[in-house]
Amino acid sequence: MADGRLVDLDEAASRALIHPDRLSELLADLGNVPVAVPVLAVVLVYVTWRHRRTGTDHWWQPAAAAAVPMALVPALIIPLKELTDRPGTPAVPPATGYYPSGHTATAVVAYGAAALLLLPWLRTALARRTVLALCAALNLGVAFGLVRRGYHWPLDVVASWCLGTVLMTLLWLFLSRSSRRRSAGTPSSSSGPS
Repeated sequence: MADGRLVDLDEAASRALIHPDRLSELLADLGNVPVAVPVLAVVLVYVTWRHRRTGTDHWWQPAAAAAVPMALVPALIIPLKELTDRPGTPAVPPATGYYPSGHTATAVVAYGAAALLLLPWLRTALARRTVLALCAALNLGVAFGLVRRGYHWPLDVVASWCLGTVLMTLLWLFLSRSSRRRSAGTPSSSSGPS
């Protein structure tokens, strides 16, 4: 965090990548709560409606499970920022608390959870690949924008990717397990996607 080869590499990468412009700011904004969370909210409503419409038992469970990691983002990120107290890049006003990136964590969880919720409802492999590619593109865009604009060091973004990966893996495990239980317990077509 403060000194060493990894920090030197992080700062060198930041110096090479930083070039504030309008595009990098727009990409970074995709990780803002007012942008990413409404996308997830729309998907939560849609998936809940689809589960309820098909008569799925515990129709509310997938959406509620996907909302939990989003609620955990600030609960995890804020204490980590306080604990690490890392200063920002030279492009931002002097301050601390940049590690890990809250915008990156918000994007990973909001877009990742939305993709995981939509996958069972998509009929074709092309549609599933498209949703996953869009999720990856949004997250890479946010990361690039944050680093390029100078809002965050590259390691701030990587740390949030790691945290987001853990949260999305746990969500995926929960969703697959509950989907298997639904399909095993209720073999009828009204049980929803398996």
